[in-house]
Amino acid sequence: MKIGDKVSFLSEVGGGKVAGFQGKNIVLVEDEDGFQIPMPVNEVVVVKQDDYTTANVINKRAEAEEHRAQETPLNRGGRSVKAMMQDGQDEEVDMTVEDTVDDTKEVTYRPQAVERQGGNQLSAYLAFVPEDVKELINNPKFTVNLVNDCNYYLKYTYLQAEGNSWTVLSEGEVEPNTVLFLGELGREDVNHLDRVSVQLIAYKREKPFILKPTVDVQLRLDPVKFYKVHTMQVTDFFESPCLLYTLVENDKVARPLVLDAKRLKEEMYAGKQTDAAAQAPTAKQREQLVSRYTDDQSKGNKRNSPYIRHRGLDDALVVDLHAEEILDTTQGMKPGEILDYQLKIFRDTMNAHLNHKGQKIVFIHGKGEGVLRRALINDLTYRYKKCTYQDASFQEYGYGATMVTINS
Repeated sequence: MKIGDKVSFLSEVGGGKVAGFQGKNIVLVEDEDGFQIPMPVNEVVVVKQDDYTTANVINKRAEAEEHRAQETPLNRGGRSVKAMMQDGQDEEVDMTVEDTVDDTKEVTYRPQAVERQGGNQLSAYLAFVPEDVKELINNPKFTVNLVNDCNYYLKYTYLQAEGNSWTVLSEGEVEPNTVLFLGELGREDVNHLDRVSVQLIAYKREKPFILKPTVDVQLRLDPVKFYKVHTMQVTDFFESPCLLYTLVENDKVARPLVLDAKRLKEEMYAGKQTDAAAQAPTAKQREQLVSRYTDDQSKGNKRNSPYIRHRGLDDALVVDLHAEEILDTTQGMKPGEILDYQLKIFRDTMNAHLNHKGQKIVFIHGKGEGVLRRALINDLTYRYKKCTYQDASFQEYGYGATMVTINS
């Protein structure tokens, strides 16, 4: 019997491998768990002796190499996962060594934005989301959000008007197909809402893209809508109904707050130049036309007002009530003051021709928000009841004119 021999016990169950000897009569037997059990020599019997021949040593080395090749991270040397997890837990850690990670450096890594199919057309919205729809009347509270519903990054500026000046409320960048929180609105903020503006610049990162025009949209907000539940609409962007204002949708920018009258007229008459040339006035009709301005006329001249002219063909008067036509400047004037002056021109014209039965007067008020037109209709309904009115010719004046006929 020698060290390394496999032995078993005679008088009890068990056995192991000979690890050493204590004197002449005691043998140390190492079991499977690594414990050494002292046993009398006459109580153990050799089961198998190690073969130390060269051939046996080579075979054992080959078996060991094959076993290591079959090892996995979860089965290494026949050890349990729990045993492997304990590796290194007893090692002492030197806490005096400085951390080599510099957490003061800015994280510059940006994951590439995930694009969706059909999202390469600009679509963006300004959303006012109530915190509690049930409290709209008593205590309205809203969050202001910028919705980017496209595959472009948007550099934005969110502004609010204060008279003729503007204040930046928020500016930054919103990632593609995301909703960005801009701020909150309380009851006092809602009551002072008037005009807001959103400016957008669209682009993509690290890839070519189609250049989009910049977006500059002004919105006139009605505070009354913030108190009414039925003005809220259900959207795909928020769980609760909200006030949603379109800034740009499918590359089409929302209609601006202030319309360019000249540009609108050009668009309305686009494609009709051929018809106009074919229907050019004759020499006799041209003689009947009156020039809009004469040498002694100036804006504001009550006797020879440049905003009043004869149409010529049917002796109808044409009165242009646009502020830029009846005033030299609107600087320093409030919208209410401009409206009052427009109504004064309207009433002066009506009073001057009330005795001319059959006289037709065309008032050009523009489409805009419809405030001036409603004021004219109200006067015609209650102040000039005997006069009839109708929309003027669209081909001549577009949608922004009303023709009045004096009947008394």
